[in-house]
Amino acid sequence: MQRVRLSSQQAPVHKLGDSQMTLSPKFRLAVIQSSLLNPSPELESSLSGEPLIPGLPDDVALNCLLRLPVVSHTACRAVCKRWHILLGNKERFFTRRKELGFKDPWLFVFAYHKCTGKIQWQVLDLTHFTWHTIPAMPCKEKVCPHGFRCVSISREGTLFVCGGVVSDVDCPLDLVLKYEMQKNRWTVLNKMITARSFCASGVIDGMIYVAGGSSTDLFELDSAEVLDPVKGNWRSIAKMGTNMASYDAAVLNGKLLVTEGWLWPFFVSPRGQVYDPRTNNWENMAVGLREGWTGSSVVVYGHLFVVSELERMKLKVYDTNNDSWETIEGPPLPEQICKPFAVNACDCRIYVVGRNLRVAVGHISRLNTYEEKWSFSVQWHVIDAPQSVSDLTPSSSQVLFA
Repeated sequence: MQRVRLSSQQAPVHKLGDSQMTLSPKFRLAVIQSSLLNPSPELESSLSGEPLIPGLPDDVALNCLLRLPVVSHTACRAVCKRWHILLGNKERFFTRRKELGFKDPWLFVFAYHKCTGKIQWQVLDLTHFTWHTIPAMPCKEKVCPHGFRCVSISREGTLFVCGGVVSDVDCPLDLVLKYEMQKNRWTVLNKMITARSFCASGVIDGMIYVAGGSSTDLFELDSAEVLDPVKGNWRSIAKMGTNMASYDAAVLNGKLLVTEGWLWPFFVSPRGQVYDPRTNNWENMAVGLREGWTGSSVVVYGHLFVVSELERMKLKVYDTNNDSWETIEGPPLPEQICKPFAVNACDCRIYVVGRNLRVAVGHISRLNTYEEKWSFSVQWHVIDAPQSVSDLTPSSSQVLFA
């Protein structure tokens, strides 16, 4: 404990805010910056007479400034006080973007360090192709990155992380976290009814569904539950009918598709389940669907695509009418993208994140052939990652709009 020497000589005592108190230049700068980041209505009113950009109306200037890439904000804040107020606070910046209807995609990658296993989120601005970080998740340190399940409500700019497992004791978690792009912060939500890891997850009509997974001692679960993000409460839904952990899951035509994965060659046919929230009922997945699901999936144009880890890593699409898979036209996944993959999609683009966080962007084209049957083709280009993230491996990815 630090000792404090008391003097018998009375020294003048100044209250906080006393006009006699003086601050060093360092602390004066800190106070100025604090007032700019959290401006009072009086300060904003006093600055309203200064144009954001001389010669332009404020609404036009604001429209321009809200398009600035985040990587340039630090330099641009020095232009003037109004720019400092707008660009110095991420919540204020993204709130104004939302008010004006900006909707640009950002790719959120949940990754881990190859040597230490430390987890972190890296974010790729898909407009300017720059990488950023977000605050760390409030969770335990020694966790298995693959045990978490991540889903998002993309258009609202919200991301959810459910479950997980403490790696050194194989203890599943009932953790539920929510990240809001607009506020750039994490919130701890109500716990799941059942602690689980390696579970299936998906979003249907704004509701978060989780199913199956592993429990204590790695026993597989057959339970499932749903979260109402608005009310914040979990409730149980029908059991799956079989105990299984999930390799991959997708939402197609308002149903949650869950597969336990594949083993090549198929000594045992993989299991798969399909949940319909309208009937609160599970049914077995079609044979062709589950046996051809040999990679990570996305839904584009209302069709289920898989980036196959077999078949030269070609992209294939599921034909619901024939219960079969068809390889689509175009080259295979670029060689620079190495397993493991984290796959997501936005509109007609598929994003495949590989080891070292290289990202392959696949543009899906839809071609109408005969009898109203659609065929597809893909073209790829690769976004290289900076050296600072080259030692990271992806576990999951989500697209959010802001």
